[in-house]
Amino acid sequence: MDIQHLVDRLEDLVDEGRHMPFSKFTMIDEERALEIIDQMRISIPEEIEKASRVLAQRDRILAAANEEAARIIQQAREQGVQLLDREATVQAAQSRAANIIEQARQEADGITAEADRYVMETLAKLEQQLSRALNQVRNGINELATEADQPAIQPGSLPPVQFPVPAQRQTVDAFADQSAENA
Repeated sequence: MDIQHLVDRLEDLVDEGRHMPFSKFTMIDEERALEIIDQMRISIPEEIEKASRVLAQRDRILAAANEEAARIIQQAREQGVQLLDREATVQAAQSRAANIIEQARQEADGITAEADRYVMETLAKLEQQLSRALNQVRNGINELATEADQPAIQPGSLPPVQFPVPAQRQTVDAFADQSAENA
């Protein structure tokens, strides 16, 4: 279930609650509130899984770009070997190979930048949604804690969630360096 929908349901529950006269307190259906919070707990890992899928998709795009770059570099090598037979065309072949490598690098950089932008946007949206949800959950808990004369939960009192950092990705530069050594 979408976290935003759950947040809206929680907000509706608070809006539908009975306001206590001469106070800022509102009575809400505890069972419904806890049910929504449980659904939020289930939904948040789903949102994280979506972000993981986006990262995996980005890695597949990068792998395809690197594979394409390797293919282009291999083509450039084969063309270079064929052109070496004629002395007059050697310089043209080297220039063309360099252009193909540069073009592949630029294409890979463009794909990488686009994939990174997409991932950053998606993660930023997820962070905003999670932040809003967390604030609303804290507000609800604090509201309930105030009614029950219990201490409120302070921001930062919950332990932070640690996520694994993906291994550094390979770039087209590795293939270019390898081709330069073999040339």
